[in-house]
Amino acid sequence: MLYRSTRGKCASVSSAEAIKKGLASDGGLFVPENIIHFDNEQILKISKQSYQERALSILEGYLDDYTASELRDCVSKAYTAQKFETEAIAPLHKLYDSVNILELWHGPTSAFKDMALQILPHFLVKALQKTGENKEIVILVATSGDTGKAALEGFKDVEGTKIIVFFPNQGVSEIQRMQMVTQEGGNTYAIAVNGNFDDAQNGVKKIFGDKDVLKLMEDNGYKFSSANSINWGRLVPQIVYYFSAYADMLKNKEIQVGDKINFVVPTGNFGNILAAYYAMQMGLPVNKLVCASNDNNVLTDFINTGIYNKNRAFKKTLSPSMDILISSNLERLLYLITDGNSGMVSEWMGKLNSEGLYEVDQDTKKKIQNIFWADYSNDSDTLKTIESVYLETGYVLDTHTAVAVDVYDKYVISTSDVTKAVIVSTASPYKFNESVVKAVSGEEAIAGKSEFELLAVLNEKSGLKIPEPLKALKDKPVIHKETCEPAQMVNKVKETLHI
Repeated sequence: MLYRSTRGKCASVSSAEAIKKGLASDGGLFVPENIIHFDNEQILKISKQSYQERALSILEGYLDDYTASELRDCVSKAYTAQKFETEAIAPLHKLYDSVNILELWHGPTSAFKDMALQILPHFLVKALQKTGENKEIVILVATSGDTGKAALEGFKDVEGTKIIVFFPNQGVSEIQRMQMVTQEGGNTYAIAVNGNFDDAQNGVKKIFGDKDVLKLMEDNGYKFSSANSINWGRLVPQIVYYFSAYADMLKNKEIQVGDKINFVVPTGNFGNILAAYYAMQMGLPVNKLVCASNDNNVLTDFINTGIYNKNRAFKKTLSPSMDILISSNLERLLYLITDGNSGMVSEWMGKLNSEGLYEVDQDTKKKIQNIFWADYSNDSDTLKTIESVYLETGYVLDTHTAVAVDVYDKYVISTSDVTKAVIVSTASPYKFNESVVKAVSGEEAIAGKSEFELLAVLNEKSGLKIPEPLKALKDKPVIHKETCEPAQMVNKVKETLHI
């Protein structure tokens, strides 16, 4: 399987090369030249498999330059019951008769990013060996909160790598911030940016495209790569859990093979829902992909109008991991949905870069709307959703999953479609406990309490076990204290690498 750029201006590469590079040299994203296909018999077969076996079934088709034993090694090291505190790795929780919650937050950082970032470092180490790389790889990451900690944890002390994470100062929860600034490891660096996530993401993209910096890196024995979902090695493991959710519903006799289901995905950078689209294209029986946004509803507007316009006020919300106005992975969808029209994709991305907006043609818009349905939830509705689900079921949602539940309710009211649905849950409620406790217990329950004190309050209310890494966070020393302006990011990279 070879990988080409969405912008079509560089040669195709192997999966190991694509994972090592992260971003294509023409600024595009790597996509596989073919999409592998699963028929109903194969889907039925994986319903009898463990999560690890399901992962191998998906990965071997896309990473075929890795040997079977190499992939087994990656999977067995990434997905352990010790790391994920459950044999299921990505368990389903039945919320209502026709609605399941796919819990993707049982990993070491209590967020769905662990599903990919526990395995990406293993992919990368093997990619370095396979391609004969003799330079040290510098992983450059922009995060809206969860990717940063998951990447830092995944790459901690991984030989042949350094990792530098930029996160928006004042733009993440206190627990997210503490997870990053207390990160141990001799090769890890976390730097706060005085701006929002888009400022951090744009800064990272500029560094990737800065020829002078790339030359300096080359001269000093370094090479950039990415752990953001622009890296195919981040995206491909995410396809697995959509197949796994369907397989579990088969195993639980909730559906029969071939029955279509809906997936509802809280969405920021578009990587998580794009993985669902790949699963659908691979033959997973999917009826509709529901794209759920918060008040930064640029994707809602795009799916409903065909116009992507980032020229709007950036809003800080109670679901900060989705506070994004430039959804990088949308570029991959546009490439796929236009049958690989890299010229058109390049034109749209150029307009986004120069004017902050672009409009797709009517045919592309129609194709997108045939598959995706979109709406958004504001902070008030998010809190009401957490409260109502807790009162009805005793189940506690985090703020991002609550956005998805609220948007799903709007979808059912709008379409009358009651096809069985899986709502993708992206974070433990403990990561955003101030908002969650406020929703289920009222304003007085959070008064005068830190996010760390609220862990115990939420535990008492929900009975849900506090994840061990979060429980220990309060007493960990702060290691990373650097801050910078967006324009200084490139200098921070140089300082960090001493180049």
